[in-house]
Amino acid sequence: MKRYQCPTCDYIYDPAVGDPEADIPAGTAFEDLPDDWTCPDCGEEKSEFVAIDEE
Repeated sequence: MKRYQCPTCDYIYDPAVGDPEADIPAGTAFEDLPDDWTCPDCGEEKSEFVAIDEE
């Protein structure tokens, strides 16, 4: 699964980790996040995130 980066604060959403603070379990693809999910660090909207290459 692809990882996505916040263009504002560089937070990386990693599906292998999920977003525990928002009750998003590990294994949740970015595409499956709720539309109203926002960056846990800065609050940027999901629609602004960009896909990044796998390391």
